[in-house]
Amino acid sequence: MDLSIVVPLVNERESLPHLVEWLHRAISAMGVRYEVILVDDGSNDGSWAEIERLSKENSAVKGVRFGRNFGKSPALNEGFRAAQGEVVITMDADLQDDPDEVPELYRMIREEGYDLVSGWKKKRYDPLTKTIPTKLFNWTTRRVSGVYLHDFNCGLKAYRKEVVKNIEVYGEMHRYIPFIAKKEGFSRIGEKVVKHHPRKYGSTKFGMSRFINGFLDLMSITYMFRFGKKPMHFFGGLGTIMFIVGSIAAAWVVGEKLWYSFVLDTTAPRVAESGLFFVALTAMIIGVQLFTAGFVADLVSRNGSDRNRYRISGQVGFPDGSYTE
Repeated sequence: MDLSIVVPLVNERESLPHLVEWLHRAISAMGVRYEVILVDDGSNDGSWAEIERLSKENSAVKGVRFGRNFGKSPALNEGFRAAQGEVVITMDADLQDDPDEVPELYRMIREEGYDLVSGWKKKRYDPLTKTIPTKLFNWTTRRVSGVYLHDFNCGLKAYRKEVVKNIEVYGEMHRYIPFIAKKEGFSRIGEKVVKHHPRKYGSTKFGMSRFINGFLDLMSITYMFRFGKKPMHFFGGLGTIMFIVGSIAAAWVVGEKLWYSFVLDTTAPRVAESGLFFVALTAMIIGVQLFTAGFVADLVSRNGSDRNRYRISGQVGFPDGSYTE
């Protein structure tokens, strides 16, 4: 299989026939073997019945149906598992992504050697309530991830097969697939300006809550890649800082007590009356708690089944072409 198109969808029954027809028209001229995988994420508008009908009419159309709505990331992850193409392209089902972009995205992966090419909807047909938060989201993600793309959330992306088979997308991490791919060693990441069309059918699934969730997911994924296999470095580091702060504050309180008693030869203020005493006590307690959390997290991490699982990108010298433990 040369090409797989993965399309996650929720309640897009009206747009599906137009999307499949448009994809067939755009891909037929390429002369490649392809499949269209429609992942129904718990639709209740008859989308699944439409997918079944389209699959009977066109053998290239395949469908996966979730029992309920799980979200775009699980839908993409399931589509990636099912995809057989050497190039995998994802797009939304609402006809805002242009299937005519598929041939060029395919070419950039196959001929220019990119691991991943992300679409950039430079000219958008969205309201300001969506475009302004999106710009802020993209700016923040660029700074934190170190991946300099203009449009992380664009659904139109192309991947080498190896990329989608070696990453896991869960929660709402689909926005950060380029970041995930980079952390897995797929550094050839490109960008292409793509056409964006106004929504023709249905209603947007956009909500402001996704920006709050997106920020939290960004923090989560950054932590997982930096400290997922060494949590003690994170919790222990914070614990050390807090314990040092507490120790310095405690030493100051004790030193002040001794200064008043032996140098000034006067009655020293009561320790419990000093605000610094409570700072010292609190900081040292938090430091111990963070250390404990780090030890527990390290024990959990070291007993995980994937603690020594790494992506192997090449090997040489093994008689059967592979090695075993």
